[in-house]
Amino acid sequence: MSENTMTLFKLLSALFEYPDEPLVHALPELMVLIGEDPSIAANEREALGAFAGWLADTELTEVQARYVKTFDMTPEHALHLTHHLFGDDRNRGPALIDLGEYYKSYGLEPGTNELPDYLPVVLEFASMLEPVEAKVFLDPFAKVIAQLGANLGAAESPWAPLVHLIEAYSRLVPTTYVPAAQPITDSVCHDHECETPVTWGAATPPAVRPMAAAG
Repeated sequence: MSENTMTLFKLLSALFEYPDEPLVHALPELMVLIGEDPSIAANEREALGAFAGWLADTELTEVQARYVKTFDMTPEHALHLTHHLFGDDRNRGPALIDLGEYYKSYGLEPGTNELPDYLPVVLEFASMLEPVEAKVFLDPFAKVIAQLGANLGAAESPWAPLVHLIEAYSRLVPTTYVPAAQPITDSVCHDHECETPVTWGAATPPAVRPMAAAG
């Protein structure tokens, strides 16, 4: 596991977006980055390289069709993480609002029309945090990410190994570290049944490393 997660999370964020021609054109550059960046661990390099190789060797229309079938047409593979916690439960709305406000507390607003729990958005935000902060941020989603990885693995999806890479970082860090802004969850929900809503604690801009300004 590498100490610097910025490059890894940025790569993963891009690879979980809908595949398009710019991504395919960027593959040679991405493969060089994957092979040479010292912050990427050996197991991460292997998984990323294998996925990039699959993208390079597969017709774009086939990749796009598989992406839609995998993530848009199969609920258990949804990339919106709170969907796995709440489904259509009324508690999902407040959780999304809290997560969006959590981003804003760091001076950031996602530059996308996607919901704040969309995995590429979550990973893009995590890439801007210090490694320990990123783990604390991802921890409330740890079991969801693990289940998503298991679901994709059972379907033999090429995206499954990438989710497994995220799993390694979505665990709580030692309690001696107190981040400037910390997500809070009172319970873990399964199969769209949630007894206690997931919330995100009030936060202030981090003192460790300033984030990019909103807008």
